[in-house]
Amino acid sequence: MSEELKVFIVAAMPLSELRGAIPLGVSLGLSPIESTIISILGNSIIVPFLLKLLEPVMNFLENTKLFSKAVAWVKNRTLKRSRDKIKKYSILGLFILVAIPLPTTGAWTGCIAATLLKLNFKKALTAIISGVIMAGIIVFTLTYNIVSIL
Repeated sequence: MSEELKVFIVAAMPLSELRGAIPLGVSLGLSPIESTIISILGNSIIVPFLLKLLEPVMNFLENTKLFSKAVAWVKNRTLKRSRDKIKKYSILGLFILVAIPLPTTGAWTGCIAATLLKLNFKKALTAIISGVIMAGIIVFTLTYNIVSIL
């Protein structure tokens, strides 16, 4: 598997997303800009699918014995972290939630929040992808500065 594909896959995964993929790409020998572009693409490509599929998947899993507690935990955690911010700032709040590159924020959390709060698909898609791009720029800047020092 190529280094580019590894970075793309890590960027599309929950938890790591592009926050982990950009430094991974640099550690695999990609330039910071190349790693950032691949990571933004990998993190963004999943967003429309998540926005369309999360609600039916969560509803199905919520009705199973095996996954009902896990789905309830994810819903409660996401709403607790995002509801006030998104209600106060609307779509801008969703953008901020995704753009700030902290653990447990990002495209996946943004998609879950948008789904649970029943936000408009096009507005949520725009806010989340814009947030991914901003997070990519922030992580790129941090990664580039660290690489430059070394």
